[in-house]
Amino acid sequence: MNRLATLSEEPLNEEDSAANCSKKALTWRNWLKNHFPLLFNKKSDLKILLSVLGCPLFPVSVHPEQPFTEVSSSAQYIIQHFTAATGCRKLEGVIKNMYATGKITMVMVDETSKPGRPNGMSQKGCFVMWQMVPNKWLIELVVGGHKVAAGSDGNVAWRHTPWLGAHAAKGGVRPLRRAIQGLDPVTISAVFSTAQYMGEKRIYGLDCFVLKLSADHTDLVDRSDNTAEMIKHVMFGYFSQRSGLLAYLEDSYLTRIQSPGSRPMYWETSMGTKVEDYRSVEGTMIAHSGQSNVIITQFGDNLKAGPAIARMEETYTIDDLAFNVPGLSMDSFIPPEEVQKDYPQENLDWRSPLHG
Repeated sequence: MNRLATLSEEPLNEEDSAANCSKKALTWRNWLKNHFPLLFNKKSDLKILLSVLGCPLFPVSVHPEQPFTEVSSSAQYIIQHFTAATGCRKLEGVIKNMYATGKITMVMVDETSKPGRPNGMSQKGCFVMWQMVPNKWLIELVVGGHKVAAGSDGNVAWRHTPWLGAHAAKGGVRPLRRAIQGLDPVTISAVFSTAQYMGEKRIYGLDCFVLKLSADHTDLVDRSDNTAEMIKHVMFGYFSQRSGLLAYLEDSYLTRIQSPGSRPMYWETSMGTKVEDYRSVEGTMIAHSGQSNVIITQFGDNLKAGPAIARMEETYTIDDLAFNVPGLSMDSFIPPEEVQKDYPQENLDWRSPLHG
């Protein structure tokens, strides 16, 4: 069986049908090389929106027992303030799983028009997400008649789209970014426990402390291959000085693409998410809405017209969230059959590259 294409956090060519990809799985790198103008093709909007906004991953893995001695006293104070503000400390060791449902609206934004003006029709949909300790998660989104799913069984992360089938991820197991958007305060405190304190910044009228996380060199190498090099993936968390709650997430990743005999191209995706509407769920403060803005930029010496830019937005609300859902088991997180065949659990080494 041929090796599956790598999990993509980037747009994919609308013309690549599922039938073609069953013979030869095409990654976003092939699309990027030849078809970046499709970002401005309205017929491609929905697939691009789902590829970029649907289920991106956090830049770093969760390490449950990271010592505070590795971080500054300022960062330690910010995390302790956050855990106290959310009340999540009492969940540790008690909560085994969680469930959330919500509604989403996605839209492409015209870069040449007034800020926030849509470039196409808004795409509305819904999602459901499950998580189980440790490192297991599953999300299903249905938007505009298309269903996208992604998950992790604790050993391998994957994604399935109707136009490309199932894809396995490179690198170590990472949490779903959507869960870090105020839905899972226990994981938020864990991933930011060794963050670097960057100072203070005012955003959306809030005075915030800023913490920074970066994927290390080993992870970046694991997520690269012969033609695509992941140069950086950084995340900034903005925590309100007043409430202690996470108010904003901002991340950016940069990839260098170069095929033999061609000049390199660079692909940068920046995403910022406003996290708000915190409400108490079983005594824990959970964010129930937010808005994400994405800017995708392609640049390089071979682009005579200069950098190509696309923008998109998402708003979301949480309808329901519950902890310790009865009946949820490890079987709920089994990857699709194609992923199981290509990456058998007993042979998987998350410290080595998974070649595409």
